Amino acid sequence: MNDKTFRNLTPQKGLVHRQDRELRHGHRAAVLWFTGLSGAGKSTLAHALEQRLHHFGCSTYVLDGDNVRDGLCSDLGFNLDDRTENIRRVGEAARLFMDAGILVITAFISPLRKDREAVRSKFEEGDFMEIHCSATLSVCEGRDVKGLYRRAREGKVSEFTGISSPYEAPEAPEYVADTGSLSLEACVDGIVSMLWARGILKGRLADDGLCKLDPDSIG
Repeated sequence: MNDKTFRNLTPQKGLVHRQDRELRHGHRAAVLWFTGLSGAGKSTLAHALEQRLHHFGCSTYVLDGDNVRDGLCSDLGFNLDDRTENIRRVGEAARLFMDAGILVITAFISPLRKDREAVRSKFEEGDFMEIHCSATLSVCEGRDVKGLYRRAREGKVSEFTGISSPYEAPEAPEYVADTGSLSLEACVDGIVSMLWARGILKGRLADDGLCKLDPDSIG
């Protein structure tokens, strides 16, 4: 007996499907998974990208680490087991957003490759794009907006990624955003270009600047 049968679960399929929602939104749905060290610029880039996509008329949502831990994952700590569960929950939330036809952007350190790969395995090929926000530890420490690196060096923050807890950079991400040296605008431009190249923003930009998706391009 499988787990779903044991718990009397029968997932329901609605009459409105993902493709119907994508046509309504005017673009394909996808998950853009930003990963990188604290201070690498994940949240800043995620929200700047969302703003650009919103200007195109796209339906978007950012799942940000601190915001999620303030609610959905408020019961979790920062040991590796809790981090794994945090990423699992975010992955499931991202699946729901994508089924709604949304371009969902996640901004999480997500330090372990196995956790990111576990999330990726839940998606069809092409629906999940890992974006490495690449900045050296020294650059991230130099920013240290929250003062976390300083406190970690002083031993006041335990299990801090990059200092007392590991970070495993992606080996083959769909895109590398060089947030350590490029401007914010250049990083956004690069990701938007990737989305056009991969057919996520398939269609054309109309005279009003909005993305128009041709019905025949959904399939």
